[in-house]
Amino acid sequence: MVLFSLAAAVAETQPQAAEPLAAFALAIGFSPLHIVLLLLLLLGPNPLRRGGLLVLAWMVTAALALTLLLTAGHGLLLTMDKGTSHRTGLDLLAAGALLALGLKELLTSREEKGHTPAWASRLDQFCAMALPPLLLLSALLEVASPDDLFLFAKSAGTLLAAHLAPIQELGLTLLFSLVSAALLLVPLLAVVLLGQERVLPTLQQGKQWMLQRGDALVGVMGLAVAVYLGWQGIDGLRLS
Repeated sequence: MVLFSLAAAVAETQPQAAEPLAAFALAIGFSPLHIVLLLLLLLGPNPLRRGGLLVLAWMVTAALALTLLLTAGHGLLLTMDKGTSHRTGLDLLAAGALLALGLKELLTSREEKGHTPAWASRLDQFCAMALPPLLLLSALLEVASPDDLFLFAKSAGTLLAAHLAPIQELGLTLLFSLVSAALLLVPLLAVVLLGQERVLPTLQQGKQWMLQRGDALVGVMGLAVAVYLGWQGIDGLRLS
């Protein structure tokens, strides 16, 4: 009954809140490090247990981060309406951070073309860790980068600006958590439905593909979101 109530609440939510929220969630969820880490776990022993807990930890972390920001926003009465200094400043700061990230990732991927990215060398160490510290480290990395923090803050601002009922905020927070994990859920569900042996070659190919192109795709996505947020910030300055 609770799930049906949340689904109904989300269905009634204004599209202008749900659509950008999903876009921000996808941008946060495109993390080559976490995707390759999950693929390595799915290729190893106990793939469903270890991989499933990693995805679950990701979703819980995303939901908690957004909930904490929403709670702080309500407490500080930051409605984040379009054109206010709060939202405009956040848009411009996030655009600058994502622009810098996008350019950095594109330049790095160009320099390392044909080579394994620097962060990939640490993945074997992560996989060798016990599960509790691995999940904790994954959660910390999920919210540690400035660009992800800006996107979480922007997501919370979008919900605050929509002036939703608590049940709608809860429903969209859960939806945000689910969408942010979409790229992780695909390989996990493939193993669940088809079995590890049948998808082993695909997982291996996916791992190599992400190692070769992940940084470049992060750069392109960062630039795209930076352009959008920059436009939002400039529009906010015009209206303020």
